[in-house]
Amino acid sequence: MAHMAGLKRNIKVFIHRGESKYVAECLDLSIVTQGDTVDETIANLEEAVSLHLEGEDLEELGFAPNPTLIVTPHL
Repeated sequence: MAHMAGLKRNIKVFIHRGESKYVAECLDLSIVTQGDTVDETIANLEEAVSLHLEGEDLEELGFAPNPTLIVTPHL
């Protein structure tokens, strides 16, 4: 597993205020979700990422095992 050094350990996400809800946009995966509060948006994001990656080969997608969500608010 020497080639794991080049794999991403983080999944970058930006949260911003939409017209009526908070919106989370994942930069590393094709995921966008929303919620009424920042906490709800993060919970929805965690669920969406989990479902998106379920059954996927993370290494094939360019990620190390158990990547961390890095959330940056732009509120």
